[in-house]
Amino acid sequence: MTDALDQDRGSMARLAVGEDLALNEIMERWKTRLVAFLYRLTGNEASSLELAEETFVRVYQNRTKFRPDANFSSWLFGIAANLGRNHLRWQRRHPTLPLDAAEATAMEGNPGDSAESREREDAVRSAIAALPPDLREALVLAEYENLSHSEIAEIAECSVKAVERRLSRAREILRKGLSRYLQG
Repeated sequence: MTDALDQDRGSMARLAVGEDLALNEIMERWKTRLVAFLYRLTGNEASSLELAEETFVRVYQNRTKFRPDANFSSWLFGIAANLGRNHLRWQRRHPTLPLDAAEATAMEGNPGDSAESREREDAVRSAIAALPPDLREALVLAEYENLSHSEIAEIAECSVKAVERRLSRAREILRKGLSRYLQG
């Protein structure tokens, strides 16, 4: 963990002094996790890819503002979360219908998965997507990105107690919504 943290801090230090290729290292290390986080936040593959690219643009634009003593992952996911929130707000004001069913069911399971397993995965994905944005963000950062409550609080710009309440509420909603899958 410390090696990765040192790598990120080193890459940011080099980026801050004009070594633009250091951004490629950061992108290579973080793109997959960032796209997955944004997909879980937005529920849209194309949007998650665009928002991940925009996140890296913002990293570059703010390269001299990164504090070497800061937690890089919190800083990065904070930028991504803000972009994701803005995107979700914009989407609520400008609703659209998907052009085809493939977009609505992007990132399906492997062909070898059983129908029951795919159904359960789809139900979980849908239940998470239906959560209010603040609950969904906290849940995704905790469960999929394994961030601490304090890191999530920093990203969400709220208290640790608020993060705990959001996670508790999100899990309660999921437990109720997915109860048929939890009983078997």
